[in-house]
Amino acid sequence: MVRGGVDGGSVRLVTLGDSGGCGKWGWRGRRWQRGSGIRGGRGTRSQTWDEKGIGVSLMRVGLKNDEDVGLIGRAYWDGVINPKEQKSRLESVPSTAMAVAMLTLLLFLSLLSIATSSPSHHLQIANAERRIDLTSHINKVYLTLKVENLGISPASEVHIAFSPTEVEHLAIVKAAVTSGKRKKKTYVPLDVKSAELPDGPNGTKFFSITLLTPLSKGETTTLEVLYILTHSLEPFPVEISQSESQLVYFRDSAILLSPYRVEQQTTFIKTPSTRVESFTVVDPTKRAGTELKYGPYESHPPYSYSPVLVHFENNHAFAVVEELEREIEISHWGSLQVTERYSLVHAGARHKGVFSRVEYQTRPGGTGVSSFKHLLAKLPPRVHSVYYRDGIGNISSSHLRTDSRKSELEIEPRYPLFGGWKATFVIGYGLPLQDFLFESPDGRRYLNFTFGCPLVETVVDKLIVKVVLPEGSKDPTAEIPFEVKKLLEIKYSYLDVVGRTVVVLEKRNAVPEHNIPFQVYYSFNPIFMLAEPLMLASAFFLLFAASVAYLHIDLSIRK
Repeated sequence: MVRGGVDGGSVRLVTLGDSGGCGKWGWRGRRWQRGSGIRGGRGTRSQTWDEKGIGVSLMRVGLKNDEDVGLIGRAYWDGVINPKEQKSRLESVPSTAMAVAMLTLLLFLSLLSIATSSPSHHLQIANAERRIDLTSHINKVYLTLKVENLGISPASEVHIAFSPTEVEHLAIVKAAVTSGKRKKKTYVPLDVKSAELPDGPNGTKFFSITLLTPLSKGETTTLEVLYILTHSLEPFPVEISQSESQLVYFRDSAILLSPYRVEQQTTFIKTPSTRVESFTVVDPTKRAGTELKYGPYESHPPYSYSPVLVHFENNHAFAVVEELEREIEISHWGSLQVTERYSLVHAGARHKGVFSRVEYQTRPGGTGVSSFKHLLAKLPPRVHSVYYRDGIGNISSSHLRTDSRKSELEIEPRYPLFGGWKATFVIGYGLPLQDFLFESPDGRRYLNFTFGCPLVETVVDKLIVKVVLPEGSKDPTAEIPFEVKKLLEIKYSYLDVVGRTVVVLEKRNAVPEHNIPFQVYYSFNPIFMLAEPLMLASAFFLLFAASVAYLHIDLSIRK
């Protein structure tokens, strides 16, 4: 038995066999290696283990008379031992019996290693195509991956990676598996969740895509991934006058950041106009009109990265809602009242100098091209009692268009919004209750409403949705297909005794793709609907009784 300390720890080497020498073992890098030959015969040996796990070394030595099996050794991590206590000794046991035991242990450890190894380590991206849409301030990235399994074990999930810069601006990640070609192509959504990989670079964020069926050895599958980035365009210059166009920076990588080897890949970047001030060249790079093409690139190892910078013109309205509070109040008497409080800002290059309204109105296409003065809100159908106001009062510059399928409200702030300018306002409307409140098979009632912001092409930094349930509601639960912060509050309104339960849902960095239905379930006893009418009736009865008593009582002191 040989003990030796390495980097504050120690490794115990147990050698089994005859008195033939085992040579000297040394630590080189992250691997143990045999330093000298074997005395007394010929032999072959293999040695593969490191300090983090158990490894097995087999050695067969042919003796001169070829009557015995040589040496079988096993080394394993043995914890921390004081280097001063290191000793060397040799323990010999019958070679044949121990050889059988050690071979059995070797087979067990091999099977265990195969069972516990991650199948995703054997995946490879045969082809990757990435299309980055920069025509808006909401950047959409469409990623097509052809994944191939080169390992033995089936793979049930595929990981995608994001750099620390992308993580800060990442709003949503979706994935689907495709089948068929062109017009017959079908998309099946896949489950995407946050994941961790121990071998990833610091700050890298991983997501796991769960496949419908495990990917067997030699099989390939095509995945379509959509992820959206917000606040990823940097205005430069950071300040512009009323007559100047807005220029922005976009930073990314010409090479796809991936935990797998990528055999072939291409990246396309689409800009809103042909005006591109500068861009990084990573050969081969090609520009045609509003599109930049990086690649194709071949045979890149995992976690490859090649930064690029694109400086281009983008006069799209950078409409950002810093905070939006949507309050949905349910009344079982037949109405649903929605109140939305907006805090809006233009998040583009800040305006400098003096604002000229005359120039703005006389030259609509030549001045203030990055500003906006109209916003479109898509409301539910059959909307009624719509109002639009701010802190001063009602704003009349709005137009409502309704039909049986949709309602659109076009609003105009009191002044056009340039970079850095803000506006606060409130939109309210009523809806018929029967279109949104239903009863589940278990007798509970539930509200089915749309999450997100009704304003088109806006980013919401902080979205708060409050569902005010009728007084007497119990056991509220919310079901929403993505992660949000959930809270419960109590609100008191007219004639309330115990207060109304409020389900609060909070979401950061919301984009139009978050405008999907969600449900709030609750239990309600219909007897509570009589509480307020009975209170009003009782109040009127007491008032009339007091009036009658007052009229019939003689309080005078004369006789």
